[in-house]
Amino acid sequence: MARGGASSSASGNVSGHGSFYPDETVPDGRARGLGFAHGRKSPMRWKLLRRRLSISAPRVMIRSHLPWPLRWAAAAVVLGFSAAIALWAFEFGREIAGLDIGAKKELASLRDEINRLTRENEAAKSLSNTAESLLRTERAAQERLAQQVRQLEAERQRLLQDLGFFERLLPAEGEGLQVRGLMAEPGDDGLRFQMLVMQLGRNVAEFQGRYDLLLTGQLEGRPWTLALPGGARPITLKQYARVEGLVEHPPGVVIKSVQVRVFDAKGAVRTTQTLKL
Repeated sequence: MARGGASSSASGNVSGHGSFYPDETVPDGRARGLGFAHGRKSPMRWKLLRRRLSISAPRVMIRSHLPWPLRWAAAAVVLGFSAAIALWAFEFGREIAGLDIGAKKELASLRDEINRLTRENEAAKSLSNTAESLLRTERAAQERLAQQVRQLEAERQRLLQDLGFFERLLPAEGEGLQVRGLMAEPGDDGLRFQMLVMQLGRNVAEFQGRYDLLLTGQLEGRPWTLALPGGARPITLKQYARVEGLVEHPPGVVIKSVQVRVFDAKGAVRTTQTLKL
C-alpha cells in the first residue's frame, strides 16, 4: 500500500489506495517478486476495490499549477487593492469624525499667508529696484556736479591770474600801441614769456604787424644774444592781444634782459619794452 500511495502522489496529487499497475500489467520483475503473495493479497484488493466504488470512497482533488510570477502579481494586486480600501476607510473616517476640517482651514490660511508674503516680497523688490535706480542716478548727477565744480575752479584760477595780470597793466596812460605786463621766467627747457600788447584810443583801426624778442646775457663768461628763432612773428589786434610763448636757448646761459619790439606792416618800430632779470 505504501508503494501504491507513492505512485498516486507522483501522478498529479491524486489521493487513493491500491497499486498503479493492474495485475496483468505489472512488469515481469515485480511479478516474479510478488508472485508468491498474490494469493494472499487478492481478498485485500477486493476490499479496496469495493471501497473505491462505494459512497465512502476517498475524495480526489486536482490542483492546477500556476507559475510563481503570476502568483506574485496576483498577490501584489490584492495587497494594493487592500491598501487602497484601507486608505479610503481612513480618509472617510477622518471626514466623519471632523478631524480634516481644521486641517483644511489651516491649509487655506497658510496659502493665504504665502500669497500675502509673496505680494509683499514683490513690492519690496520693486521698491528696492526703484531705490537702486534712483541711487545710481544720484551718483551720476553727483559725479557730473563734481566735474563741473572742478572745471569752474580751474576757470576761476585762470580768471584770477588774468585779473592779476590786468591789474598790473592799469592804469594805462597815453595813446597808440604799447607793450604792458612783460614777464619772463627762465626754465630748464627755455625762457617762458608773457605780455599784453594794447592799442589805446577811440575808434582805432585794426593793427597788423610783427613782434620780436631779443635775449641778452652771458654764456661761459662771454656776452650772448639771441633773437626769436625763425624771425619776428605776426600779431593782429584791435584793442589788445595777449602774447605768450617759449624761447629755447643753450644750457648754461645766464639771461640778464629781455627786450620786446613791435613792428608795423612797413617794418617800422612802433613800441618797445625791456625787462631786466
